[in-house]
Amino acid sequence: MKILIADDDPQLVRALRITLSAHGYDVVAAPDGAAAVALAAKEHPDLVMLDLGMPRLDGVGVIHALRGWSAAPILVVSGRTGSADKVEALDAGADDYVTKPFQVDELLARLRALSRRAVEASVSPAVAFADVTIDLATKTVTRAGVRVHLTPTEWRMLEFLARNAGALVTRQTLLKEIWGSEQVSDSGYLRLYMSQLRKKLEPDPAHPAHLITEQGMGYRLVLEP
Repeated sequence: MKILIADDDPQLVRALRITLSAHGYDVVAAPDGAAAVALAAKEHPDLVMLDLGMPRLDGVGVIHALRGWSAAPILVVSGRTGSADKVEALDAGADDYVTKPFQVDELLARLRALSRRAVEASVSPAVAFADVTIDLATKTVTRAGVRVHLTPTEWRMLEFLARNAGALVTRQTLLKEIWGSEQVSDSGYLRLYMSQLRKKLEPDPAHPAHLITEQGMGYRLVLEP
């Protein structure tokens, strides 16, 4: 799997290149945002890892540029810890966000999750966790082999999370996808429908292991807790 690293810190890029290469990744790197977009167009990476504070074109600008033509998962690795920066990057089209400094084990785990998602999205219309199977082709959900009835809104919410399994989906993104940005702005609707989904799908709804709330940001469907 080919990873594009876009970061203007040469020492960090060097360390990441050594670490990721040792784990079997093919690494290409760009020192700024404009170079990252050009290199992505040339190399067609399977996954992109980028910083937000880059010269020439910042990380959010790179995300917008890539999302115009590429569906490759994007992992933001940034020193910006504010929730506003995270939400902006995720709403622009990033799939996940890790703050600097980070643990290498956590970074590798996030990359594995995004790598699986990239492969599964291209070959399988079904997403499974615990005893639940979500068939995106037939728009059906089964639990232990038994069909689960979902309301249209519950299905739209679950479907979007399933198509982005492993990635953090912001509340604003879900509201826009389900109701349209001009119609609903109250995330209380999301809490209500998430509660209903947990009752129908989680082994222990009071302690969810798969339909996870990321406090202050959004939700994540975790296939393997």
